[in-house]
Amino acid sequence: MNVVVALEYRFDRTPDLVVWTKAQFSYSFWKRYLEVFDHVRVVARVREVPSVSPDWKRADGEGVSFAAIPYYIGPVQYLLRSFWVKRVAQQSVGSTDAVILRVSSQIASCMLPKLRAQDHPYAVEVVADPYDIFAPGSIRHPLRPFFRWLFPHSLRRQCAEAFAVAYVTKYALQHRYPPAKEAFSTHYSSVELSNQAFVSCARSPQQRMRKFTLVTVGTLAQLYKAPDILIKAVAACIAEGLDLQLILIGDGKHRVELETLVENLELGERINFLGQLPAGDAVRIQLDRADLFILPSYQEGLPRAMIEAMARGLPCIGSSVGGIPELLLPEEMVPPGDVVALADKIREIVTDPERMTRMSARNLEKAKDYRDEVLRERRIEFYRYIREQTESWLKKQKF
Repeated sequence: MNVVVALEYRFDRTPDLVVWTKAQFSYSFWKRYLEVFDHVRVVARVREVPSVSPDWKRADGEGVSFAAIPYYIGPVQYLLRSFWVKRVAQQSVGSTDAVILRVSSQIASCMLPKLRAQDHPYAVEVVADPYDIFAPGSIRHPLRPFFRWLFPHSLRRQCAEAFAVAYVTKYALQHRYPPAKEAFSTHYSSVELSNQAFVSCARSPQQRMRKFTLVTVGTLAQLYKAPDILIKAVAACIAEGLDLQLILIGDGKHRVELETLVENLELGERINFLGQLPAGDAVRIQLDRADLFILPSYQEGLPRAMIEAMARGLPCIGSSVGGIPELLLPEEMVPPGDVVALADKIREIVTDPERMTRMSARNLEKAKDYRDEVLRERRIEFYRYIREQTESWLKKQKF
């Protein structure tokens, strides 16, 4: 049986028809579905490009193909291409396919009218919370309040209609977007943590450290990872005498705006924008060079970047949203959007080397809960249930 997987992610395709990704969702990710299904058809935005950098990873391959949604970025471009987006999305689903929607996703929403009209069963993997994505300060758009109502409303309906639901959190997303009572429900993270992702032992910060390197990982296409809040908090700490350097990994349209903020705050070489790095070793090198990982997001499902940092033994600070409370202790979190609280927390932690040592050891141990061999069993059980139930539905259609 083939499975169709729809998601809100953007890929590139070269003239040889090979599909590429710079960070997430390389071929190794899709192979996990092939443990149960015969073929995976990925439904996502694909941009035609003449070439990609050598460090990009191939996304398609044996058993994995793509249904290329017309490329768009943002609501305006979507509206201009909406007819073709909906048409391609609905044509990508065959009558005998199993269907998994990675939500929230506008592409997944475009597929649903056809699925509902045909009473075609579908499952969902809930990986993000649109209510927090459209929180104040997270997205700049005149329709943000409307989107904050619309998309959570749609996601609640999708979860209620799905016959199987998997969440990246243990309880946070389940509470806001509950499954139907009769639905199969489970949880597992999308993070890929091989043995190479882990350091062998926790860190032991030096008692007399004077300079600290902070690091964050996240898109700059929107501000829901709150890089502006982090930069302002670092500026406040430096003004009070702390010797800090901040590394930002990620790229997007707000980078120029953030660079201007850095200039206005006179932070100079204190802030380093590294742009988008390939997943794996390139990111791990930067994590290993840092002393503290910070993710002050307005929204998260379960942040893979934080789990990857924890696997390197990094002490972490996060905001109290989404699945972050499932990873960190209450005293390691701050309210989203609060510059003063974040600055206080940074100062509190970097000036306490013994605490940083304890955080490192705890984080490394916690990250082991997200090793692939731990999560694989729940994923496989979920996929098998989807295949069995879809096959059962198909048999009923023949009578």
